[in-house]
Amino acid sequence: MSVIANIDDSTPTGRKIVRELEKHNRVVKLSYSHTEEIPEGCIPLEEGIEEFCRQLESKFGYDIRTIE
Repeated sequence: MSVIANIDDSTPTGRKIVRELEKHNRVVKLSYSHTEEIPEGCIPLEEGIEEFCRQLESKFGYDIRTIE
């Protein structure tokens, strides 16, 4: 017999249930769904890389994007 349950882990009770189920790894197999939504307030990857390169350039005085 198998049971499929959807647990909302955004609540304290849901997180507690998931932690308890994780302890029983011989009989419980958990799968976590991944949403394709980008959380609010996140910056795109390209902008993050550009900001990272600007920070390195200001700290070390060398643009790493020119390295081949």
